[in-house]
Amino acid sequence: MKRLDIVDGMRGYFLVFMLINHLVFTGGFWLLEVNHRQFAFVEDAQGFVFLSGLLIGLIYARKMLKHGRAEGFSKVYARAFELYRYAMGMIIVVLLVRMVLPGSREAWWNWLGDTSFSDPKRLIAVATFVFQPTFMDILPQYTVYMLVAPPLIWLCLKGKWERVLVGSLLVWMAAQLGLHRLGTVPLNDVLTSTDNQGVRVSFNMMGWQIVFVSALVVGTLWAQDKIDWSRVFSPERTTMVKAALALCLFFLPLRIATAWGLLPDYVIEEFTTMEIRADFGPVYLMNFAAVAYGLSWLIIAGPRHRNAAVRRMANAVVWLLTLRFLQCLGRHSLHVYVWHVAIVYAVYYLDQRTPELSQLSKTGVALAAIALLPLPAIWREREQYLGSVRSLAYRHYAPEVPSQKHLLIASGGAAPMSR
Repeated sequence: MKRLDIVDGMRGYFLVFMLINHLVFTGGFWLLEVNHRQFAFVEDAQGFVFLSGLLIGLIYARKMLKHGRAEGFSKVYARAFELYRYAMGMIIVVLLVRMVLPGSREAWWNWLGDTSFSDPKRLIAVATFVFQPTFMDILPQYTVYMLVAPPLIWLCLKGKWERVLVGSLLVWMAAQLGLHRLGTVPLNDVLTSTDNQGVRVSFNMMGWQIVFVSALVVGTLWAQDKIDWSRVFSPERTTMVKAALALCLFFLPLRIATAWGLLPDYVIEEFTTMEIRADFGPVYLMNFAAVAYGLSWLIIAGPRHRNAAVRRMANAVVWLLTLRFLQCLGRHSLHVYVWHVAIVYAVYYLDQRTPELSQLSKTGVALAAIALLPLPAIWREREQYLGSVRSLAYRHYAPEVPSQKHLLIASGGAAPMSR
């Protein structure tokens, strides 16, 4: 099993739970309370952005090494433009559907506001990613990161990856200090429309870029064969993984306590300043780093560890991430992500237009949504599946072709001697 197959499995896993977490039902939904985000300050979006940065660094660094800087830059920018088209296409389709679907304006108002084709100010805000409708916010930040990725990859190829990481850390610190508001607050005043919304984003790109850029650096070093994975994640070297486990265990009760409101207000007031999700605050950064390292160690070093329990746990994780269903999703993550937005909007519309569903019905809808999730991936790999079906059909129905030996015997001749 190649490590890139594991990466595809991870992306597929994140897409499945992203779908579950984005399904909104009146009266709540029990699956939201039992998935992994309730036990750590780590969510699917972080993993998705990290893996995207890893693959961008790995794939396009190799292209630059093979074809030169200009070729690599042009391919990254072409990919960024493709992402931009998909981001805009999602919004255009939803707005068109909103014009003809009864009650959709009211049903989706919390997610879209007064966004329409008749408001040029809002359209400009949407086109420049300043106004991002709900659940359409990962592609915009991914597109922006792609635009700044080529020079960062090139710096890493020139051996200046430490400077890239330091610069990323400084930008992240600027986000924690609120320096981005020097631009967003005046811009919000200019772009505010009839729904009293101007700037609307779920992710502060200055904060979240540290996830993408750190992964991009790792991917670029990987492309240059400067990382010995078996040495970095050795079953004999457990100091770092124990530290990562300690951090995860430290944040576990805090995540549960904050999710269920168990901490007193005087603690929450101070804690929340470090735990701003939109800015990817220090709590999220530390918890994500610990989980990312621990999971990587478990996948790479765990199966070779002397402890049988660790090996079983590692093999279970590897088994999960090598499921064909998840890997199929991961191979076509862009198209599956776009399709997941359509599913989420459709489910929310139906929920808003019907009486409150029971938890059993909500579970059925969620399972149906998961079953529909791989449709774009299956369509894009249809030739592979059709080829397999044709091959099976040919082997089953095709008449047996007689061999030369059979023909000679049937005609009364002698079979040729084998050499």
